[in-house]
Amino acid sequence: MTSFLKNVRESLTPTLKQSAFLQRGVLTPEEFVKAGDELVHQCPTWSWEGASDESKSRSHLPKNKQYLVTRNVPCKERCSEMEKGASSLGMMKEDGDGWMLEDDGKGGDDDDFDFVDEGDSEKPPSQAEPTTSPVAVVDDDDEYADIDEFEDDTLVTDTAALTVADNILAVRTYDVMISYDKYYQTPRVWLSGYSESRSPLSGDEMFEDCMSDYVKRTVTIESFPYTAAVVISIHPCQHGNVMKNIVGNLTQGEGGGEIVVEQYMFVFLKFVASMIPTINYDFTNAVETGGGSGK
Repeated sequence: MTSFLKNVRESLTPTLKQSAFLQRGVLTPEEFVKAGDELVHQCPTWSWEGASDESKSRSHLPKNKQYLVTRNVPCKERCSEMEKGASSLGMMKEDGDGWMLEDDGKGGDDDDFDFVDEGDSEKPPSQAEPTTSPVAVVDDDDEYADIDEFEDDTLVTDTAALTVADNILAVRTYDVMISYDKYYQTPRVWLSGYSESRSPLSGDEMFEDCMSDYVKRTVTIESFPYTAAVVISIHPCQHGNVMKNIVGNLTQGEGGGEIVVEQYMFVFLKFVASMIPTINYDFTNAVETGGGSGK
C-alpha cells in the first residue's frame, strides 16, 4: 500500500477517545504520550521529537511529541549469523515457514507471553466493542507474518564486535523511532541502520539484524512518515492483540497485579526485542505489576 493511501486511511480513521489499554491492548493518543513521557523519564537515552516539516505533523499529538527516538543503539552481531549458529547447535527447528527458536519443554512462567492469531480483518479496530481484540491487516494478507509465540528467555545476548587497532569497538548502530499509528491505535517501531563507518545500511543489510521469520513479512522497508527517510519498520497489525495477551498474562499470573498505562512502552519494547534481538536498545528491567514503574 502506498504512503498516500496509508495517509488517507489514517486521516479517515476516527481518533480513539476511550481507553482500551487493558481490554484490547491499544492506546489513545493521550495514553501514547503518557507512556512515552514515562519512558523518557526512566530512560534518558529516549527523547521526544517533533515533525521536521509542519505538514507532516499529526494533529492528534502535541507538536513537540510526535514520535520517540533513541540514537546510536549498538548492534554487535548479525541476527542472521546468530540463527545459523543456533541452528547448527540444535537450538532451532524448521516449522515450514522459517526457523523458530525451539521450545525447551519447560513451560512458561509469568515472564513468558503467548501470542494468539485471531485472523485477518480489513476493518479498523472497533471503539464500540472494548471486550474484543480485532486485528486489521492491509490488503496484501501474505505480506506480514503472524506473530505466534515468543518467550523472553529465548532472547540471545550479544557476543562479539569488530575491534579496531586502538581498542575502540566498531559496531553497527541504529536509530530507533516509535510513532503512534492512528489506524491500529498502537505504537509502531522504525529502524534506521548505520555501518561501522557510519554509512547508511541498505534494506537487505538491515534485514540481517532481524529474525528471518519476520523479514519482508512483518518487518518491511518503509518510508518514515516524519522525515521520508527509507527505513525498516515492524508492521503493527498484531500489536494490539499481542499487547492484550502480554498484559493479561502479567496481571493474571502468580503474584499478578495491576499494569498501568505508563508501563505500556516498557512491555512493548520487550515484545519488539523478540524480532530484533541483537539491536540492544532495551536497558529496562522486568515490568512489575501493582502500578510500579518499568525500571
